[in-house]
Amino acid sequence: MKKSGYKPYLIAVLLLISSGLLSGCLFEGEQTLEKMDPPEETAVTEPEMDSEAASPEGETKEEGETTEEESASGTVERELYLLDASGMVVPQTLELPASEEAATQVLEYLVKDGPVTNLLPNGFQAVLPAGTEILGLNPEADGTMVVDVSTEFKNYEEKDEQKILQAMTYTLTQFDNVKRIKLWINGHEQDVMPVGGTPITDGVSRSDGINVHVGDQTDVVDSEAVTVYFPTQNGDQVYQVPVTTRVKKNDDSYSSVVQALLNGPELGTSLLHPFNEGAQVTGTDLKNGVLKLSFNEAILSGEEQKSLSDEALASLVMSLTDLQEVESVEVQVEGTEQVMKESGDPLVEPVSRTDINKSKE
Repeated sequence: MKKSGYKPYLIAVLLLISSGLLSGCLFEGEQTLEKMDPPEETAVTEPEMDSEAASPEGETKEEGETTEEESASGTVERELYLLDASGMVVPQTLELPASEEAATQVLEYLVKDGPVTNLLPNGFQAVLPAGTEILGLNPEADGTMVVDVSTEFKNYEEKDEQKILQAMTYTLTQFDNVKRIKLWINGHEQDVMPVGGTPITDGVSRSDGINVHVGDQTDVVDSEAVTVYFPTQNGDQVYQVPVTTRVKKNDDSYSSVVQALLNGPELGTSLLHPFNEGAQVTGTDLKNGVLKLSFNEAILSGEEQKSLSDEALASLVMSLTDLQEVESVEVQVEGTEQVMKESGDPLVEPVSRTDINKSKE
């Protein structure tokens, strides 16, 4: 029987095709974020992350996931860092449309004249220059989020450079898997900010601070940076403003934070001092996420009935629950069997950040 010549020919063709496909896959797989030429339209890659801010009970959930309540309303609460009337960077919790691209969405809501316009609280404004587009987000394994923005981002005044960095950083790091941000403009990595030249090669994180005040501790070696919250008022609205300052190093980091609060805000600002002169923290104890604070009686205000003011309580809770290990705060006062709130109700249970936010509603 005569052998067919087709079989070897087909095998050769198949080998050539397979070789070409394999070569193409290998070359394609060698591209990296840094070496890859930016496409005409940069694809947005949303990270898989948890967002405590998105959970009304303070529980973590995957980014883009919504609760039954959110699904019914079609909205989700997000924390946006905006500029108040005094030019300070302040967190405001706003209800945004539920989105599977939450990280991109929160940045878009930081753009002036953008979708946040009709949601802005009285006296607040967005921080990113008008027309700025979010071209892409690329999460890295170490917690860095690479943010690629359009060239309109460069249209800001130098005095706003730190505020822009802080607002972007704090807004994105509300998501648990984001630890720092790096900036690209139109597909090009930035080593410095485009207007004032602030170095950003290593990225920017919350450790760089927000609304930074020097304070009276100029010795960097013997002091440490802490972020605390002070109240301020705009019309009838009272809200808390985060401030990073330096305090003398202390073996008890919780006492350091409280002491920064008791020292009060920097003079010449719009911030209010919510604590009485002579107030002292006498002890701290953390157990199962609950931080127990003990004070002398000077922490209490009022003549007929001594109580802990709402502003003082909010400052303590907001400042200390910023620390990862602290979930809630319990206040005790030496010589007082039951601490009373300003409303006249007893302060029975530890207070969480969620409790403070609910009290504003």
